[in-house]
Amino acid sequence: MSDNQISSFLTISLIALVVIFLILLVVLVVLMLKEKSKDKNGNIRNNQNPAESNKVKKDIEYTKNSIFDFMEFDKIEDNMIIRKKGRQYIMAIECQGINYDLMSGLEKNSVEQGFLQFLNTLRYPIQLYIQTRTVNLGSSISRYKERVNHIRDEYMRKQMEYNSMRNTDGYTTRELNNAKFELVKAQNLYEYGLDIINNTEKMNLNKNILKKHYYVIISYIPEEAPNGGYDSEEMKSMAFSDLYTKAQALISSLGVCDVAGKVLDSEELAELLYIAYNRDESETYELDKALKAGVDNLYSTAKDVLDKRMQEIDTEIQAKANMKANEAAIEAMMNQDKLRRAKQKEERMNELIDVMAQSLLDENEEILGEDVVEDAKKIIENEKSK
Repeated sequence: MSDNQISSFLTISLIALVVIFLILLVVLVVLMLKEKSKDKNGNIRNNQNPAESNKVKKDIEYTKNSIFDFMEFDKIEDNMIIRKKGRQYIMAIECQGINYDLMSGLEKNSVEQGFLQFLNTLRYPIQLYIQTRTVNLGSSISRYKERVNHIRDEYMRKQMEYNSMRNTDGYTTRELNNAKFELVKAQNLYEYGLDIINNTEKMNLNKNILKKHYYVIISYIPEEAPNGGYDSEEMKSMAFSDLYTKAQALISSLGVCDVAGKVLDSEELAELLYIAYNRDESETYELDKALKAGVDNLYSTAKDVLDKRMQEIDTEIQAKANMKANEAAIEAMMNQDKLRRAKQKEERMNELIDVMAQSLLDENEEILGEDVVEDAKKIIENEKSK
């Protein structure tokens, strides 16, 4: 290798080393700038003490806004769910199911063709949402009981009228028979109502009775609106008009395949979200009860898991304490009864000794003789009198 080739090779190697050094220097400068920017913003540095880091994390507070961010919707207004600070509006259509399996072949074909027509007419995205709910018959039972109470009052009134007619001589046999017929009819109706309530309450105890609710969800994004410069009220009005028009078109298209639909109002939308976020509590604490109780924030009805655990522990402690108290009370009562009987026997010990001695004398009368037994009994009586 000549000297020129060696010098060229060394020159290229030196240039490569210089370039690599410059690249490393640039990377180091960028990292230092990032560290300085983090310090200015008040964020935690990577080399910070772990104890201080945990202290900062503990100071984080969860506000109402953070909870709404978690719930992914801002508010419900004008039969719409408003999300992302007015950047999305949602409307829901509830659809009633049909008995497809019970239809004939022609009816099934008609439904399928209607559904195909419904899909072909779609010009905007939709979402199908199915919500499974436990059938709660509590409200129905309450209405039944109110009705049965009215029937009972009517039955009692007719019974008093019939008794009054029987005690009065101014009524004919036909009138008495008619009054008795009305009384028996009211009694049968009252007993039938009680049977309905009992059977319905037994059905309500079964938590496996489920019902599916079907919804079609449509949304409106303000970026789709022509032109711009609209305020919030104008945008909300435009969103409502667009969504309501789409909803009515969907309901008409679904009607071709015998599926009835309706637009959910604000209260029904609140119930839909309430059950979605409070699935367990909604079985016993329905939305109408929550609203009547003055619960303004739907997310506040669900209890914390630890609170539920504490409540269950308290209930178990109460039950076991009652059982133990009852067992101790029963044992104490038995002990007191034994003690009372022992004291009574101790007080009557001399009397019992005399009675048993006389009994022994009677049993051995043939051996001792009648005269001896009589004299012995007199001696026992004399000692008893002393």
